[in-house]
Amino acid sequence: MSKKPNARVVTVIDSQQITPNMQRISFQADDLSHFPADAEGGYIKLLFTDCGDTDISQLPADSRAKMRTYTIRHLRQSLDQFDVDFVRHEHSVNEKTSSEHGGFAAAWSQSARIGDTISIAGPGEIKPIHLNVEWYFLVADMTALPALAAQLNKLPATAEGYAVIEINHIDDKQTLIKPDGIEVIWVVANSTETELANQVQGLSWLSGEPSVWCACEFSTMRALRQYFRNEKNVDKDNLYISSYWKSGCTEDGHKIAKRNDNEAQLSG
Repeated sequence: MSKKPNARVVTVIDSQQITPNMQRISFQADDLSHFPADAEGGYIKLLFTDCGDTDISQLPADSRAKMRTYTIRHLRQSLDQFDVDFVRHEHSVNEKTSSEHGGFAAAWSQSARIGDTISIAGPGEIKPIHLNVEWYFLVADMTALPALAAQLNKLPATAEGYAVIEINHIDDKQTLIKPDGIEVIWVVANSTETELANQVQGLSWLSGEPSVWCACEFSTMRALRQYFRNEKNVDKDNLYISSYWKSGCTEDGHKIAKRNDNEAQLSG
């Protein structure tokens, strides 16, 4: 398999800290005509070397780039530009073990300057929200906030329901474009990974058939999957639930955890 799957080089044209814990980087590409018009909320892969460098041309022929997954927050296709929002946090890399705290992409996003380049692959799509329902329940932590914001934009103007969003600080709230009938509930994270799940489960369950879209940390995802799938019996066609990261793991470790979890679900 190629070390640079469908790779293209893009250039940083802007970088703004939009909230205390969110950095928005804007990119310029040569040609984004192949991107779907509704690519906002989809994902791309940022490509790095084993040491976290962005020049993947230096990789040996038998090596693959390290891929880190991020959401397309805004797409300006006519200008061949797009934005990606990165959660800001401490980061470090242990060179002896290649283990990450915060990770390559976090480190790169906080040091990126206008004119810097990076290779990307994608875009990829995520399951869209089923719109033929009575109400909607959207859930995200900060890593999935960009994707949730894009999903809100795709809801009908008459949509009703909840959008529950966990943020790291009260000032991380963002202005979201949404239907008037969607109640946004901001949850400030604390030391317990169950806080988001507790807030979700504490809300009144509305009448009629819901569509659920949920993306968050791995352990929280499993708790909410149990709630939506088993306790509330949400139809599988109306349920998108995914983990975007796993506490204490790099993206590579998270992929293994997701694969093991999927296998357990299939065999259970």
